[in-house]
Amino acid sequence: MKYDKKMFNRIHRVQGQLNGVLKMMEEGKDCKEVITQLSASKSSLQRLMGVIISENLVRCIKESADNEDISEEIINEAVELLVKSK
Repeated sequence: MKYDKKMFNRIHRVQGQLNGVLKMMEEGKDCKEVITQLSASKSSLQRLMGVIISENLVRCIKESADNEDISEEIINEAVELLVKSK
């Protein structure tokens, strides 16, 4: 799978969020603020995982459609990835 620049940018953004969380923890910030930032980071990662999984599923289906064989195995694999991303 080819990962585009937007995906890398999302990862860099999450890294920044997590670095901010570390700083907040070092400064002894309120746990509500820390959890809010951690939750935002988690949501960002989940959205990225969804994008990667959906693009992979589309690619697999297109490749299978070219062969006129959309296998249940491919669909099950995609569903498993979606479940893991939650």
